[in-house]
Amino acid sequence: MKLNRIIYRILQALHLYLALALTRLVRTVNNAADDPPERGDVPGWVMITLMSAVLVAALLALAGPALENLFNDAISRVSP
Repeated sequence: MKLNRIIYRILQALHLYLALALTRLVRTVNNAADDPPERGDVPGWVMITLMSAVLVAALLALAGPALENLFNDAISRVSP
């Protein structure tokens, strides 16, 4: 008898979970159908591009002489 009550409670919980999951799924589908298609985030990719360019420029300004010396040293070690 006690096992039947436990199984009944588990089935109730699963039923509730399934109902909530289906409700969320229906809401998500309805909201997706109402939204216009996205055209992309132009300001976002522009900001990423600018930040990358600034980062490269800053690294080049800080490490430029060391990179130039490293390159010249590597080239001088290459035999023709």
